[in-house]
Amino acid sequence: MQKIIFIAIMALTSWTLAAQSPVPAAAQAGPIAIVGGTAHLGNGQVVENALITLEAGKITRVDQASAKIDLSGFTKIDATGKHIYPGFIAANTQLGLVEIGAVNATHDEAETGDFNPNTRALIAYNTDSQVTPTVRSRGVLYAQTTPQGGRLSGSSSIVQLDAWNWEDAAVLADDGLHLEWPRRRSYNWRQGEWTKNESYDAQVREIADFLEQSRAYCATTNRKEHNLRLAATCGLFSGQQRLFVHADLAKDMEQAILLGQQFGLQLVLVGAGESYLITDLLKTANVPVILGSTHALPATLDSDVDQPYKTPAQLAAAGVQFCLSHEGYWEQRNLPFQAGTAVAYGLPYERAVQAITLDAARILGVADRLGSLETGKDASLLITSGDALDMRTSTVEVAFIAGRQIDLDNKQAALYRKFKTKYDRGE
Repeated sequence: MQKIIFIAIMALTSWTLAAQSPVPAAAQAGPIAIVGGTAHLGNGQVVENALITLEAGKITRVDQASAKIDLSGFTKIDATGKHIYPGFIAANTQLGLVEIGAVNATHDEAETGDFNPNTRALIAYNTDSQVTPTVRSRGVLYAQTTPQGGRLSGSSSIVQLDAWNWEDAAVLADDGLHLEWPRRRSYNWRQGEWTKNESYDAQVREIADFLEQSRAYCATTNRKEHNLRLAATCGLFSGQQRLFVHADLAKDMEQAILLGQQFGLQLVLVGAGESYLITDLLKTANVPVILGSTHALPATLDSDVDQPYKTPAQLAAAGVQFCLSHEGYWEQRNLPFQAGTAVAYGLPYERAVQAITLDAARILGVADRLGSLETGKDASLLITSGDALDMRTSTVEVAFIAGRQIDLDNKQAALYRKFKTKYDRGE
C-alpha cells in the first residue's frame, strides 16, 4: 500500500511540475541592440532597417541601422527581414481570473451582489495560469484584468504577463471601476423570444442614486463611519479613476454619457457595438471607446452582418479615440488578428497596430510607459517573422517585457511537440 501511495504521489508531482508556467525572466543584464527589421512604432510611424537599443529595461534609442553608433558591449539581435512591434495590450479581459471555463472552481472574476466597487480584480490575478503563456506567445504582453458580475463589478488593473505574483505583475493598480449598463431587453432561450426589461428605468435610477450617495460620501471629511463600498468610488470623483461603462446600444451609451457628465466622471465605453452611430457625440464629449471583438455578430438584428468588421475604420475616420479588445481570457491570443480583420475592412494598417498598442495605453492610463517604441519608455516589444496581424504568417520569435527576454514556450506548444513526435514515428 505504501508503495502504491508513493508512486501516486510521484506521478502527481511529476504532472504538476510538467504543467507549471515558464519561470519569469530575470532582469535585463546588459544593453541589447536590435538591428535591422521594420519597426512599427505604435504611433503610426514606421522605421525601415531600424536600430533599437534597450538598456536597464528602457528603450534608449530608435534610429536607422545605418547610423554610425558604437555598439560594442551590446548584445546584438539581427532582425533583418522581420517586424518589430510594441507589446500588445489586451483591454477588458478576464485573463488570470478564469482558468477553465467549464470548471466553476477556477472562476474568480465575479462577486455576488449588484454594487461591489470595493472588489479588486488585481488581488485575484493568478500569475501561475497556464493560459497566460499561450497568450504571451502571440505578442500580448499586458492586460487589463477586469471583474464581471452585478451592476458595479469592481476595479480593474493593468498587469504585465510575466511575473511571480500579482504585486510584481501590477503596472497600474485599480485604474477604474466597471459598470454594467442595464439591458433594455433580453433573449429568453426557453421561449425563443425577446423579453422587454420592465425594470430598466428603475435600474438606471438605482445607478444614479448610488453615484449620488458616493459623491456625497467622498465629499464628506468628518465621517463617523467608514463605508467600504462608497469609499472605493472616491477615485471616480477625484479624477484618479475612470468609469468603464459596458454598453452596446446607441441609446444606452448616450444615456451613460449624460450620466457621466452629470457627475463629472471620466467615462470610457466598453463593447460599444453601435458606437458608429454616435461618433459626433463621442468626439464632442471626448469619450474614448474600448471596442468589442471584430469577430462577432452585430449588436442588433437590423445592423449589417459585417458591421463589427467595419466599425474600427468608421471610428477612425470620425476621429474617435478607440482601441480594440477581445473579451474573455484565452481568447486574447487572437487579439492581433482582430486588428487584422479591421485592416481588411478599411482600417489603415499602422492605425490597427496603434489600436492594440498606443491607443490602448492611452485609454488605460499607461501611455507614459507603454504602447510605443519611443526613447524613455519600457523596453516591451516583440520581433516577428511575418505579419503579426495575419494568423497565416505571424510567428513571434522574441519578446521583451521591460527589457527582460521572456520565455515564449507554453502548454499548447509542448502538447504539439509531444504528439507531433508520436505521429512522426507513425505510432
